[in-house]
Amino acid sequence: MPVPPLDHRATGYNLAHAYWLARASDLAYKDEATIERQLREWGFDRVRHHRSTFTPPFPLQDTQAYTATNEHMIITAFRGTEPADIRDWLTDATTPPRPGPAGTGHVHHGFAEALDSVFPKVKETLAEFHDNGQTLWFTGHSLGGALAMLAGCRLYMEDPELLADGVYTYGQPRTCDRLLATSCNKAFKNRLFRFVNNNDIVPQLPPEPVFHHVDVLRHIDSTGKVRETTSLLGGLTDRARGLTADAFAPAGDGIRDHFMAGYVTALERNLV
Repeated sequence: MPVPPLDHRATGYNLAHAYWLARASDLAYKDEATIERQLREWGFDRVRHHRSTFTPPFPLQDTQAYTATNEHMIITAFRGTEPADIRDWLTDATTPPRPGPAGTGHVHHGFAEALDSVFPKVKETLAEFHDNGQTLWFTGHSLGGALAMLAGCRLYMEDPELLADGVYTYGQPRTCDRLLATSCNKAFKNRLFRFVNNNDIVPQLPPEPVFHHVDVLRHIDSTGKVRETTSLLGGLTDRARGLTADAFAPAGDGIRDHFMAGYVTALERNLV
């Protein structure tokens, strides 16, 4: 069976929609012309790119995202980055977290700075594009997943009328403390889904107990099957104890399972 087409009228969770948001996350890695061409083929008639360039000592070159809309749906997808580029962020538990959105809990300092660089542009675009009651979706892979999760939470906590219909992340690192994670679990019940591919190393970082994940996990097991769970699976060690630099070895399972292509392929296989 072929993969179902992107449903512009989707309103709740289903695996086909998770697949298409994974495709949207993967698309965020492409150049602007490719992004626009593909989005037109998917039925989106308006696109806005968001990009902020930093100067040293900021550890990343830039933060990138795009927002696309049609008469039924809006998607904002954040671009990820290679684990080696954010390794220091992922393994450092000494930098004090920043206060979270609307004063709720605390968030990872580096992720918060990266989001700050584009959030005003994203919010301005959503105010312009959200003109027909469209559903609203945030998505991203790796660092992009962290920014998607934080953007959805921040948007809602700054304006409770702007509750996204879904936030779907892939290989997302931990972003916040338990207080903010608990608040997001409550606000985004049946809306916030975190996909983890087998031994992907990035979701195991930054380390607990300072940082936490939201509850709802979709774990892709070693056979490629998506398992639905709201708690940790026996096969997923979701903690950073004993991790070394070897966990980031390019040929290791932790990095190989992190690549976005692996997520897209696994989700596609669950649909056909």
